[in-house]
Amino acid sequence: MQRMREKTDKMEENKATRKLRVCVATCNRADYSKLAPIMFGIKANPDEFELEVVVLGSHLIDDYGNTFRMIEQDDFDIGSKLHTIVRGEDEAAMVESVGLALVKLPDVLHRLRPDILVVHGDRFDALALATAAALMNIRILHLEGGEVSGTIDDSIRHAISKLAHYHACCTRTAEQHLIAMCEDHTRILLAGCPSYDKLLAAHHRDDYMDIIRNWLGDNVKEHDYIVALQHPVTTDIKNSVKIYELMLDALITFNKKTLVLFPNIDAGSKEMVRVMRKKGVEQHPNFRAVKHVPFEQFIQLVCHAGAMIGNSSCGVREAGAFGTPVINLGSRQTGRETGENVLHVRDADTQNKIYHALELQFGKRYPCSKIYGDGNAVPRILKFLQTIDLDEPLQKTFCFPPVKEWDISQDIDHILETQSALAVDLGGTNLRVAIVSMRGKIVKKYTQANPKTYETRMELILKMCTEAVIDAVHLNCRILGVGVSTGGRVNPQEGVILHSTKLIQEWSSIDIRTPISDALHLPVWVDNDGNCAALAEKKFGHGKGVENFVTVITGTGIGGGIIQHNELIHGSTFCAAELGHIMVSLDGPECMCGSRGCIEAYASGMALQKEAKRLHDEELLEVEGMVDLKKAESVSAIHLINAARLGNRKAEAVLRTAGMALGVGIVNILHTVNPSLVILSGVLATHYQAPVQQVIGQRALTSAQSIQVLTSDLEEPALLGAASMVLDYTTRRIY
Repeated sequence: MQRMREKTDKMEENKATRKLRVCVATCNRADYSKLAPIMFGIKANPDEFELEVVVLGSHLIDDYGNTFRMIEQDDFDIGSKLHTIVRGEDEAAMVESVGLALVKLPDVLHRLRPDILVVHGDRFDALALATAAALMNIRILHLEGGEVSGTIDDSIRHAISKLAHYHACCTRTAEQHLIAMCEDHTRILLAGCPSYDKLLAAHHRDDYMDIIRNWLGDNVKEHDYIVALQHPVTTDIKNSVKIYELMLDALITFNKKTLVLFPNIDAGSKEMVRVMRKKGVEQHPNFRAVKHVPFEQFIQLVCHAGAMIGNSSCGVREAGAFGTPVINLGSRQTGRETGENVLHVRDADTQNKIYHALELQFGKRYPCSKIYGDGNAVPRILKFLQTIDLDEPLQKTFCFPPVKEWDISQDIDHILETQSALAVDLGGTNLRVAIVSMRGKIVKKYTQANPKTYETRMELILKMCTEAVIDAVHLNCRILGVGVSTGGRVNPQEGVILHSTKLIQEWSSIDIRTPISDALHLPVWVDNDGNCAALAEKKFGHGKGVENFVTVITGTGIGGGIIQHNELIHGSTFCAAELGHIMVSLDGPECMCGSRGCIEAYASGMALQKEAKRLHDEELLEVEGMVDLKKAESVSAIHLINAARLGNRKAEAVLRTAGMALGVGIVNILHTVNPSLVILSGVLATHYQAPVQQVIGQRALTSAQSIQVLTSDLEEPALLGAASMVLDYTTRRIY
């Protein structure tokens, strides 16, 4: 028994000290851009991993740039180079290339004996790799499984997924597809795309103009050139060559500097190159035709382009991270998830149609998209690799859930991450940032005093948001976007604060979306704090499932939002639901907006504070039982409310007038938009509920007297509303 115990302990010790032997196989320039960040991560952890690199496919062909050299330049030791491509660039050559790879791979895999083979994507070379490894009992980690692109690549990708033992996918939809294909959800990692780790970290380079000029000439300007990358569609070669010809004709007519990359090695590429040379593209003064651009430089070219055109996956994936406008031609990427930066021309049957798409897209900028990753895929993948148990059975099993458990099997919450939003609330006193989960839980909140100047305020917003994004990784929260709630009038379509409140200085005509999106590489939504409170109620509060309702904020000021037919009303100049500035008297007290008799001038926290100070100065505020106001730092609305509770008739009269003014204003709202519910939000809501309901009963039309007034149960309506803009938009989109 002692010897057996010692043997078991020794096995555990060996298991703890043994390195995981990982073989990464790369076939072409495109998959290397996804695999390289993982290879660097493995190489940076020599105590946990041992890296082997196998190079095959078009990497080793001169016509495609001999791109294996960039792997050597990245200081990776290439263990094996396999010449597996049978030239011909037609369907038969692709089949023969798969066969040649299957003949050569067994010797290499037998010699390397990896614990796991990392294979990427949907190429025919990758299918050969997965087939050989599966038949030789080598565990396979497949990157980017579960995606849909609409060509033969789909069939190859899904075939590799069925051979693979583990999956690192990029999007929630891809994850759901894998689960629907009966893959074990415990072996699926929602990681994001590894290339995003590199491109998000490196695309803001100071020398980007040097790179652009190196490839396109000295006279080219930022956002004033095009990147074109079109590949053949192997299931429809004739049509894809025709689309390529039309694209080149449109680009020649469009008359902008254009970088054209040669197509990949799929069947049909030879015909496309012939078309390019027939058009004289290589000699045309506006064009630069190249076989390969190093990935770090390609990032700069795509990031700062006026547009990208073609059918490369880079256009529908990586380009979205920069907000670069993209024109996707033909059927090759049909079914891909895309950001709003992509304009599809699926039936690209005329030059004019493509030219018109160029006119629509060229020079635009879109919000940054993180559909395919947040820049933290590699740490997740390395952690996932470390959890692989080499002693568990090699034979993979498939999960066949009952149909009625379908939704449960696709619930993301039980996997690795919580989809979340970053919420920003810009108040007159404080600036607050929070990580908010899909279910409305505030995972973490940050608060700082709101600076007085534009520069310091913007700097603090970016600093707090950056800190929150970093913390989100450790909290297993995947940030989908940023929502900003602010006082004043906002153009949510452009992300611009038009006019702010007097409490927030230097904050008019401010584009807040662009700097946040550029800094965080996330889409950004902006709206007025009253509208955000209404959105919070719609998603998380009393307004959930209610088609028509009004939210009224009762705080420092009076604001609100109107939901009509399940949609937020903004108005023609974005000043709908300025509920605090509904006039209830022609000669009432002066309001901060410059008018008189507004609800805000009667019922806001500032109005009550003003009245409290007046009574205090006249020595009419204090009553028996109150705290000595001489010791208080300042007189506030709370002192007025406490005095009224203790029987101070002057204070009671002020609150009665405030409640009446608010009630009359809400009656006007009921008679204008006829909601089915009124929700009072803010610190004064509980004090106003009864008087408002009483005024409605006395003064509203009979048909409106039964409308209920509720106080909000939400503790942070501004933050939750800002988050709901992100969570609603990113989860309801259908691509």
